[in-house]
Amino acid sequence: MSNPSPLPFDPIVRAAEQWRARWGDDAPYDAMASATSIMRVQQILLATLDAAVAPFGLTFARYEALVLLTFSRADGLPMSKVGERLMIHPTSATNIVQRLVAQGLVERLPNPRDGRGALARITDEGRGVMEQATAALHEIEFGLASLDAQEHEQLFGLMHTLRVGRGDFTDETT
Repeated sequence: MSNPSPLPFDPIVRAAEQWRARWGDDAPYDAMASATSIMRVQQILLATLDAAVAPFGLTFARYEALVLLTFSRADGLPMSKVGERLMIHPTSATNIVQRLVAQGLVERLPNPRDGRGALARITDEGRGVMEQATAALHEIEFGLASLDAQEHEQLFGLMHTLRVGRGDFTDETT
């Protein structure tokens, strides 16, 4: 999904020029431009991915939860694991699962290992919807069709480095 009326210039490049003019060459104008670009791409991708899965009654966040539950080897995942694996706040995970339950795509079950907790388990209908949504996302190459295989590898490598540097996870390859 693109801007409804594209600008005749890149506002991030313009901001970097202004940043540099205001604070000089020693200011991290390149870091500002990179961070701002990442945030803009995130907005564009989220809008694109949400639009692709909307015909299936999903948001991309709910789609991710369905995929996670599909990949689970156990018969359901504890709510705490759903949030942890999706890297979101537990309240957000609960909200996502509640919406999927209301749609009949997931069911909440008592956790036999924890009397207070609940498990989220994908339903057969949820699996079907997830497969259809996945096909739609494959068709648009997750909104990244303008990149070739080498560019995907480079982009992933850069994002991986940033995530490791920010302590997002322990890098098992180092």
